[in-house]
Amino acid sequence: MTDVELKNLKDRLWHSADMLRAGAHLAANKYGQPILGLIFLRYADILYKQHKDEINAEFEKLKGTRRARTLKDISIEKCGFYLPECAYFDTINDAPDDAKKATLVKKAMKAIEEENEKMDGVLPKDVYAQLVPEEEPELLSKIVRVFKDIPEDISIDLFGEIYEYFLGNFALAEGKDGGTFYTPATVVRYMVNVLQPHGINKKFLDPACGSGGMFVQAARYMHRHNASAENDTAMNFRCYGVEKEPDTVKLAKMNLLLNNVRGEITEANSFYSDPYNAVRQFDYVMANPPFNVDEVVVEKVQKDERFSTYGVPRNATKSAKKGSDKKETVPNANYLWIGYFATALNENGKAALVMANSASDAGKSEYEIRKKMVEEGIISQMVTLPSNMFNSVTLPATLWFFDKQKANSKKKDEILFIDARNVFTQVDRAHRKFSDEQIKNLAVISRLYEGDTQSFKDLLKEYKESLKNAPASSDDKEVKTKDYWQAQIDWLTERFPDGKYQDVIGLCKVAKIDGEDGIKDQDYSLNAGRYVGVVIEDDGMTEDEFKQTMLGLNDDFTKLSAEAKKLEKEIAENLKGLFK
Repeated sequence: MTDVELKNLKDRLWHSADMLRAGAHLAANKYGQPILGLIFLRYADILYKQHKDEINAEFEKLKGTRRARTLKDISIEKCGFYLPECAYFDTINDAPDDAKKATLVKKAMKAIEEENEKMDGVLPKDVYAQLVPEEEPELLSKIVRVFKDIPEDISIDLFGEIYEYFLGNFALAEGKDGGTFYTPATVVRYMVNVLQPHGINKKFLDPACGSGGMFVQAARYMHRHNASAENDTAMNFRCYGVEKEPDTVKLAKMNLLLNNVRGEITEANSFYSDPYNAVRQFDYVMANPPFNVDEVVVEKVQKDERFSTYGVPRNATKSAKKGSDKKETVPNANYLWIGYFATALNENGKAALVMANSASDAGKSEYEIRKKMVEEGIISQMVTLPSNMFNSVTLPATLWFFDKQKANSKKKDEILFIDARNVFTQVDRAHRKFSDEQIKNLAVISRLYEGDTQSFKDLLKEYKESLKNAPASSDDKEVKTKDYWQAQIDWLTERFPDGKYQDVIGLCKVAKIDGEDGIKDQDYSLNAGRYVGVVIEDDGMTEDEFKQTMLGLNDDFTKLSAEAKKLEKEIAENLKGLFK
């Protein structure tokens, strides 16, 4: 399936959500559950069909022998689950267009959960009765038929993409509420490209996992970059997620199943529960935790090694936040998260997390925690993101990167700062994202800093090949022209002409802890803007020309102000004349 065909398929499937909005008796924030459940049913049906001949052949081969096995056992081995006949998509699609369709869908999902222990409680069984309103009882049938259009030869990887596409669209539609379960995929992909996860049987933690997008993008990266015909286990890893919202736990479990990611999602509050005994256990930590939480009780976390290793944020005075609540709470939990991610890493571990910009300069007890981390040398990189990248916040956020190995390297006393606020693609008036090339361009800065010049050469080679094959122009905005590819080449070569890392004003800077204008001099601030600087464009003017230009502009402003006052007076006089 080509990229264009996949895009058209996604657009057709998204039409089902429009149908729901028009006819279903559902709250605005509940459209996702039934749609994502039907995506899973169709996925299960197609995947099972793709393995069914192999399953039946194995069953017949062993039948009557001492090695005989049930269809269910063989199915779970071959495709990861067993699909009972009542859950076949054709069984549901071919049923009459009436209220009984909802009963059939519920029965199918209940049967899948009963036959497959790992799916217990995951599927949204009870919502479909609301999709057969009295005035339009055939609504559910219409939506089922939309998903029947997914071709049966589609790759399972593309199913994962479709599910993520719907998660992203639902998050966009829900605005701020959607941001609680979904981190934009392009931000996550950039985080993964900087981390470069690799190796066999690695352990990933996300203690605020939402719908599991961090795990999915990490799995895709490892699949693309590490798997080979000789060693297809290189992509294998196990993820461990924690999420406190029950409905979001279900979204995450379905997401992992659809993307063939091994792991566990536990429903819990990460501040008060540690289901995986996280301290020093993980190779990678990735997360976008909720910002600025201020209701965490100090006595419940102050002796927990996850938080106490670097320090628990405290108020200057120990008065309770509310008169009715005598327990002391943290002033802000941002540094609880930051400390947790650092302590969860093993001796070679790496982490990437999204954090509120304000944490980069936070004072008082947060300052002491940040100072300790900087001096320990585990913070490897700080990246300021553009504004409007998230549904939940409009201000820029910052990405923090940790690397436990850095603390024992010659780079211990420095941090790479990147200011990416001017690197984005506008999606609509209120939302931005990274393009594929912007992700690669930003990530290659990290590669150059690490001394990997070959990645830079490979990326330029890739762009030059794309330039060679691109059309000179196109009426299709999805088609990238020669000008586009040349712009990518120019972006890289203008900033790194020698193919090696160098500080670039307004973009990147390696700052030392000590020395003039070093991190210590900046009160241990981790705000990239303090180090990277601002680009001042050369307009070619001499000092005298600039002076004359400014004086001329001031004269123009004075004249316009006088004219405005004159017009204001005339308007006032005219209004008086109208109402005499």
